[in-house]
Amino acid sequence: MSVLSRRSFVGAAAGSVAAGFLEGKSRPRNVLFIASDDLNECLSCYGHPVVRTPNIDRIAKAGVRFDRAYTQFPLCSPSRTSLMTGYAPDKTKVYELQTHFRTVLPDAVTLGQAFQKNGYFTGRVGKIYHYGVPSTIGTSGLDDAPTWNLAANPNGVDHTREEPLVTNYTPQNRGLGAAVAFYASPAKDEEHTDGITADTIAGLLEGHKKDPFFLAAGFYRPHVPWIAPSKYFDMFPLDKIDLIPFDESELKIAPPLAYTIRPANYGMNEKQRKESMRAYYASIAFLDAQVGKVLDAVDRLKLGDDTTVVFWSDHGYQLGEHGQWMKQTLFEPSARVPLLIGGAGVKARGRACSRTVELLDLYPTLVDLCGLKEAPSDLHGQSLSRLLEKTDAAWDKPAITQVRRAKAAGYSIRTERHRYSMWGDGAEGEELYDYELDPKEMKNLAQDAGSQGLKMQLRARLQEILARRGKAG
Repeated sequence: MSVLSRRSFVGAAAGSVAAGFLEGKSRPRNVLFIASDDLNECLSCYGHPVVRTPNIDRIAKAGVRFDRAYTQFPLCSPSRTSLMTGYAPDKTKVYELQTHFRTVLPDAVTLGQAFQKNGYFTGRVGKIYHYGVPSTIGTSGLDDAPTWNLAANPNGVDHTREEPLVTNYTPQNRGLGAAVAFYASPAKDEEHTDGITADTIAGLLEGHKKDPFFLAAGFYRPHVPWIAPSKYFDMFPLDKIDLIPFDESELKIAPPLAYTIRPANYGMNEKQRKESMRAYYASIAFLDAQVGKVLDAVDRLKLGDDTTVVFWSDHGYQLGEHGQWMKQTLFEPSARVPLLIGGAGVKARGRACSRTVELLDLYPTLVDLCGLKEAPSDLHGQSLSRLLEKTDAAWDKPAITQVRRAKAAGYSIRTERHRYSMWGDGAEGEELYDYELDPKEMKNLAQDAGSQGLKMQLRARLQEILARRGKAG
């Protein structure tokens, strides 16, 4: 779908779905579903010392901040497909950026479809399923049309005009979607793709304020290339940015398949690394401002009492940990994501939860919170409802993350204290970290004599969960 003006978009959407509830009965709970792209925990609500995100912090203050939330697969399409279908990648068979899940699961009932079956209007603006960023901005990418009653694909100056202007610090054979590249734009917020996304979602909120809705705002930042208005770059002087410490010995802590970037840090010097970190931070600050516009619309339209707000990222992002950048590793900064659930239905407001949760858990959680009927009974996640009432409630569910290499797959299990990872079912190497004693993953205990019992326990649990979720062999 091409981008519509805000007025025509709202006009086309209004009245497209029945209200879904009768006058005099309690109003169904709405959901505002806010996605970010390639975002780690560089947010002030997660304690970052430099990046200030007052608007995303608003969601944390009105809800629960999950401190140990993990992606199923640290790559856009596998992660987003898993979240939206409720199934792990070994069932969807989406491991890369080309396969559409409907070719494998043609009858899957997605999260959006579950809401539709319950009389909700479902709308999407921007990236929820996979888009190639920046190459397919402005198109539907790998979207799933049955999920939505209406969808829009914003296309701003960052894509239409400014990509040739970026500074690129990665090898030239890498496209802009996998490059450390940035540009401080002179254009206004509302001219950028994410600015258009915020304005369009605000229009949809206005057009459907009387309907039960599931509205998804899919923001592109901080995915590369880091193009954002220059005022956000100005917020982060280079002398205020601290590099992530790195020593070449870190490239020998884990098996060779654990690493994707060699030479470390793409060979960037310290100034280049700081400039790149500044651009990432600027993109987050820009994202936060757009989230603020959407939240302001919720407040202005007095929808807060009836609306659950979910903020998530498809995976984490590395800024030099172990010399690695971007994602597609099983290291903590790649696998871990920010996850906030606030507003209607959340009792433990302003609290942090240290339980280990997965993006897979969002589908059953929203089914619970909104009382949806006829949702799939075989979802792989588990509802977080009890943790939204009491953040330290009993919970013994680990998180599973996986990646693929040409030579072998990697699978990882994360508990509240430990992570065990196996490559090629262990034949290509193993990792075991104790985050209570070693939060930066500097000591691999996989071959430590005193850790073999723990390793085998975690490995057995991982294999049992993988078997239930569709892994062959």
